[in-house]
Amino acid sequence: MAQFNLDFYKALFEDLDPQQFPRRFMQLLLELQGVERGSIWVKEPEGYRCIQAAGEESEKILGLLLKAEEPSIVGWVIENRQMTISEVGRDRRQAKRVENGLDLKSTIILCFPLILKSGEVYGAVEIIDTSHQGDRMNLEPAYLELLQNLVDIGSIALGNALSFADQRQENLRLKQALQAAGSSRIISRSPVFLEMLKTARNYARTDFPVLITGESGTGKDLVAAEIHRLSRRKEHLLLVQNCSAIPDTLLESELFGYKKGAFTGADRDHVGLFEAAQGGTVFLDEIGDMPLNLQARILRVLQNQEIKPLGRAKTKQVDVRVIAATNRDLAQAIAAKVFREDLYYRLNVLPLHLPPLRQRREDIPLLLQYFMSREAGVLDMPAKRFSPQTLATLTAYDWRGNIRELENFVKYLLATVEGPVVEPGHLPPHLGPGAGEGGATAAAWPAAFGEKLSWQEMEQSYARHLLAKHQGNVTRAAAEAQVNRSTFNSRLARLGLRKEGA
Repeated sequence: MAQFNLDFYKALFEDLDPQQFPRRFMQLLLELQGVERGSIWVKEPEGYRCIQAAGEESEKILGLLLKAEEPSIVGWVIENRQMTISEVGRDRRQAKRVENGLDLKSTIILCFPLILKSGEVYGAVEIIDTSHQGDRMNLEPAYLELLQNLVDIGSIALGNALSFADQRQENLRLKQALQAAGSSRIISRSPVFLEMLKTARNYARTDFPVLITGESGTGKDLVAAEIHRLSRRKEHLLLVQNCSAIPDTLLESELFGYKKGAFTGADRDHVGLFEAAQGGTVFLDEIGDMPLNLQARILRVLQNQEIKPLGRAKTKQVDVRVIAATNRDLAQAIAAKVFREDLYYRLNVLPLHLPPLRQRREDIPLLLQYFMSREAGVLDMPAKRFSPQTLATLTAYDWRGNIRELENFVKYLLATVEGPVVEPGHLPPHLGPGAGEGGATAAAWPAAFGEKLSWQEMEQSYARHLLAKHQGNVTRAAAEAQVNRSTFNSRLARLGLRKEGA
């Protein structure tokens, strides 16, 4: 009997491909009863749908929907949460329209409910004897009890596989929806944000400069890309330069290019962004951090549509649209004489201000679900759901790092939450139950949430936080992460943090 169990589990779990698991689960149960016909049904709002069928004429029932109000063995088993044995010719529970459509009639139907670990019944599996005497299946009570145990284990795995497949399908639908929207990655239902977006799309019809303002992480780069995508320049390049990310001299050569021999190390001509984007758009991010000497050269581009690469005696004409963005108060920068007033007026022809996430709270659940689906898809793992209480907590949070903080937070959840649902207890101190009652603040942990992080950097940030919180005690850190000590140590080693966790 033990070997029987072991062989079943080995065969069932040798490959957890969600596309193949239902078929293999069905086939193994049929082999155990020595029959060829069977089917798997799942509960839907309107009734019960066949998602897997085996045996002769299986194509006639695959995809069939049994209405909830019509009699059926499947419906009875699901609603009553118990196994049944049905003699088809004498059982009034039988779905007659199914049987009437089959040439090879069923004799005995053995039907088990499919139950998740939570106790929810989500479907049923039928094992069907079509022999004339109906004597091919083993209906001994001990054997049926064993079979019930196997179905119970398999049904949990099947439920997970179906959930995973549904999530992948949802990811595909989301990708198709984004493609149908013309590759726009902007997601919102906030009236405030949608009004701003309407203005941005109106701006796209012109060639005038646009100045986008707003806090860090509000999506200024996405709005710039949307303006370019809807403009007459969409067939040409959109090139982006962060004006605060590189030294002054390198920024100048990146924007305007240089001639071979212009300086030591200039061993070839280099085309700058303005020239490379000919006919397209240049997006200057964080322009408020641009040095004054380069601001004068940007002013020349806006006034005369011309550039002068380093080392060249003559100017070159360019045809580009300029979109700039900043999270700084440029009026203050002008007063402090670190930003040119004339450049400000040249850029601010079409002003656009992006609201922070705390002013568009209705978008928070939407963005959480979007990033969860996207990041889970990247990792090829099931997306986690948010409980209503968790969504309420996260919607009430101010998200000072805006969308970037929220995006990184979703990565943190995927790395730390073991189960399928994110509950309030999974949230870090500044978000979870008791927040604001002397616990950690958002600024205290994790500070990196407002930065652009890789997946590994996200895990490292979380692991360091746990180790610091528990003074290097790996056992307590592992307990808070909801994994055992061995697993946590393995993660520390993979992340290069073993010494910190010792």
